[in-house]
Amino acid sequence: MSGARISTIMIKELRQVSRDPATLGMLLVVPLFLLLMFGFAINLDTKHIQLAALDHDKTQFSREFLQSFLHSEYFDLKTVIDREGQIDRLLDTGQVLVALVIPTDFGRNVANGKKVEIEAVVDGSNGTTAATAIGYVQAVAADYSQRAFVRSLERAGAGNMKTTIDFQPRVLFNPELRSANFLIPGLIVLILMMTAVLSTTLSIVREKERGTMEQILVSPVRPLELILGKTVPYLVISLVAAATILATSRLLFGVTVRGSWLDLGIVTLIFLFGCLGFGVLLSTLSDSQQVAFLLSSLLTLLPTFILSGFVFPFRNMPLFIQAVSYLLPGRYYLAALRAIMVKGVGFWAFGNQVAALLIFAAATGGLSVLRLRSQGR
Repeated sequence: MSGARISTIMIKELRQVSRDPATLGMLLVVPLFLLLMFGFAINLDTKHIQLAALDHDKTQFSREFLQSFLHSEYFDLKTVIDREGQIDRLLDTGQVLVALVIPTDFGRNVANGKKVEIEAVVDGSNGTTAATAIGYVQAVAADYSQRAFVRSLERAGAGNMKTTIDFQPRVLFNPELRSANFLIPGLIVLILMMTAVLSTTLSIVREKERGTMEQILVSPVRPLELILGKTVPYLVISLVAAATILATSRLLFGVTVRGSWLDLGIVTLIFLFGCLGFGVLLSTLSDSQQVAFLLSSLLTLLPTFILSGFVFPFRNMPLFIQAVSYLLPGRYYLAALRAIMVKGVGFWAFGNQVAALLIFAAATGGLSVLRLRSQGR
């Protein structure tokens, strides 16, 4: 292997990138743009749920119950209605997500310690949001029920009695349950995977379209030297893009790296080597930039978004789809990234993911060399 030949190819590639603003913009500006778009658009935090209330009781108890929904940022009282016929119209037009119906005997039953039935009419057109809203309603109702039970005991002269269960949740790693801490690592995986694969694929296919690829293959340059010379410049650019994404994530979304920066750099480097090798492998299957763009987009964007655990949990997928996800490097890089950024743990916690990324990088690199050798014969 000749270092001079590799450096010559690297210099040539860097010159081509510097003379092509579109490619440079795709590698540096597009990742930042995607981070901003996805980061602000995708938010799994369901807050400020629009609430309508139909209070048939109109007592101090019912008013106190309604106020318990407004003491947090999860519910906003949109309107108070006076008949049930208005509920359908509010839900049909999307003005509210939840409508509470308080019965006429609410206050009397609460005061007497009897069972009370509250109706919550929920818009189920979005199943995820509806399920979250139902969970919030149940939590608020359970809290009010517990406080009402304690008051009834005090009125009965049992004020010294304590409930047997004191639930005190302690959430680790993400105490505020911010979706940004969960989503930003997935965005990093998606963006780096797409840009790294796409850049190397288009780089080699561009040589084919210009007719220079055949000259390179018959020259003394070996396939491994060609791959290194073509991928190292994009590896450096991808690392710069990754640093920019991390800095922007901290500045705009407050997402920090809790673990070791060295661990993060090593895992990212291994992941990028695998992605760049995969891009070279796809370039050997394409003869035009249009085909290369379509092929790399189909094999990186959708699989990484759907099957890496970015948004959709693996346990909800069919077994066959779960098996396919094991072939994707994004699955392992995302697990390692969340372990480093969110949990702040070391290599001992994600060693299996690093091993899988090394296998993927070696496999794509080896297959790329074999494919280029076969095309050069």
